Amino acid sequence: MSELILTENRDGVFLLTLNRPQSMNSLNRELLAALAEEVKAIAFDPAVRVVVITGAGEKAFCSGADLRERATMTPVEVKQYIFTIRNTFTMVENLPKPVIAAVNGFAFGGGTELAMASDIRIAAPTAIMGLTETSLGIIPGAGGTQRLARLVGKGKAKELVFLAQRLKAAEALEIGLVNRVAAEGKLLDEALEMAAKIKQNAPVALEMAKYAINYGSEIDLGSGLALESNCYAVTIPTKDRQEGLLAFREKRKPVYTGE
Repeated sequence: MSELILTENRDGVFLLTLNRPQSMNSLNRELLAALAEEVKAIAFDPAVRVVVITGAGEKAFCSGADLRERATMTPVEVKQYIFTIRNTFTMVENLPKPVIAAVNGFAFGGGTELAMASDIRIAAPTAIMGLTETSLGIIPGAGGTQRLARLVGKGKAKELVFLAQRLKAAEALEIGLVNRVAAEGKLLDEALEMAAKIKQNAPVALEMAKYAINYGSEIDLGSGLALESNCYAVTIPTKDRQEGLLAFREKRKPVYTGE
């Protein structure tokens, strides 16, 4: 694997670190390709229960596209890049396991888009986020216009994008862009602690819950309820469901295997 991505499996919690700190973890084509390969590799790896994504160093989670590289691209190459980054972030969003973004610094453009493609966002107190593309003559192209509106509402999303506004962590929390702000110096600890708690729950149940929420929120309530019912049905024949009932009866913690 590329040295641009650092990985560590901490007993089922998979820590994935973007590793270009000298460039504020900006997404050049090589880093983006490495990220896509990692996401594909862990998608159905039973040894991975929860994923935590963060950036190397203290300055940046991910500052978005590498604009120095972008300046050398032809219009066709830019289209190819946007296609790749959009599809990669959609793969992150569709991972069949929970994903936590530990936003440890600047997260502009693609950095905020990567965080929004994750299921849960925890920010360091010093984090600054924003979709700043309109100040560069472009628009968010990796899902930002769509995911931001779904997270904070259409009106607020338009305000933030039109102004190319940068939000401090507390402001991001206030509008619901992030789930919580970690204590000073405790970002990764808090993200890993949450991941460890999530990991205790049944993998198939987590996958189905994520699927139901992601897809159910995009359809009418009746169809969403039918989708939820179908996702519930997937969990009924699993060994984990039986283990959950048995552990409850025996007053112990369940041991889930993902079967």
